[in-house]
Amino acid sequence: MPKKLFGTDGIRGRAGQPPLDDGTVFAAGLALAQTLPPGRRSEVLIGPKVLIGMDTRESGLELAELLAGGLVHGGVAVKFAGVMPTAGLAYLTEKDGFVRGIMISASHNAFSDNGIKVFGPSGYKLPDKEEERVEAAIFGALSQDCRPRRSALEADESLVRKYLDHLASVGDPAAGFETQLVVDCANGAASDLAAGLFKRLGVRAEIIADQPNGRNINLDCGSLYREALQQRVTESGADLGVAFDGDADRALFVDEKGNLINGDVVLLLAGRHLADRDRLPGRLVVTTVMANMGLEKALAKAGIRMSRTKVGDKYVLEEMLRSGAALGGEQSGHIIFGDLASTGDGLLTARMMLEILAASGKPMSELASELSVFPQVLKNIRVKEKAPFDEVPALRDAVSAAEKDLGDRGRVLVRYSGTEPLVRIMVEAEEEGLVERQVSRLAEVFQRELGE
Repeated sequence: MPKKLFGTDGIRGRAGQPPLDDGTVFAAGLALAQTLPPGRRSEVLIGPKVLIGMDTRESGLELAELLAGGLVHGGVAVKFAGVMPTAGLAYLTEKDGFVRGIMISASHNAFSDNGIKVFGPSGYKLPDKEEERVEAAIFGALSQDCRPRRSALEADESLVRKYLDHLASVGDPAAGFETQLVVDCANGAASDLAAGLFKRLGVRAEIIADQPNGRNINLDCGSLYREALQQRVTESGADLGVAFDGDADRALFVDEKGNLINGDVVLLLAGRHLADRDRLPGRLVVTTVMANMGLEKALAKAGIRMSRTKVGDKYVLEEMLRSGAALGGEQSGHIIFGDLASTGDGLLTARMMLEILAASGKPMSELASELSVFPQVLKNIRVKEKAPFDEVPALRDAVSAAEKDLGDRGRVLVRYSGTEPLVRIMVEAEEEGLVERQVSRLAEVFQRELGE
């Protein structure tokens, strides 16, 4: 059954408006209390067993207190981590025995948006079936017309320190870091952590965009806006730049020449690094349908297989667990090191990339050049409704014609955004001109049939 509230990364929307209005958020807290795993409700009555964290958006605390209000009303105690990266919230949920972990964040979106991500006791995001149960309980709670109430929260600062200790302890303890690094914290959840982590690792790090004020998260900075990072890396002579998003679950990079490095490059370098150390079970890397065809060819050259899933890091992780893979991720910078984390972790990814760079003895630009990227164009079209593509003959025929024209020289991917009223059209091929022609043709048809 299609979900109405949960998208590919939790419940998202404009803070204060449905589905993030007071009533729905309170109902979400109540629903999460009512749908705890069987046999665990008695445990959560003893003490704080649901953990809440947030990024730096000004709406975060109010949403957290509304969620806590619903949880407490449902008989569940809450502990508050305060500002915390999503991966830290997931790690502590499993490490400290919480039954649920709830992260208040809209990742890379503007400050006016927010969201609710839910993790199970293992530190993994809830599977679709469980989200459906929670969603049904939310609508049930809303039908009872309960008056929303808040529960005051005070952050336990020891939780952030515990996550920092974890990050500092993972990876190769013998790795020596001579790297000069520039770190863009997106004025988000990594702002108070990054400097401490890289200092403990012995890395010379310049930290930028680390002064959050509630409204400047992701504002002309972070993983979507790397221009300032590119400039600072080249001006300072740094070896590498890294940019996080608002909740620091993704990391994208800039090489020493200012060139952009995406998740495909990270997966290639990390895959080879782990495989060379017998830490890549089945010599398998899991990624999504958005991964460039060049990545598949480069991995194959190294004797590494690649498996694709639908877009969303939760689906990458589900396939990793099913197949036993230790590495997976997305072009967008969500990278999952399965033996070290249960979700994408930007700080961990940066730490691992420093290890890879040190082990190679090569500059990042040289390493990145080993991936020959196929030209790829992604076009977004705002739609008035998300009609199934197969039910619109003109769309079905246009995609079929494009696939026939491309043959084995490229591929077409069309999908709806999980968080916005958009259809995403992606075409990839060996020749840039061919890509542009096919994207233009498809965009014209989709705009005519579905556009606002």
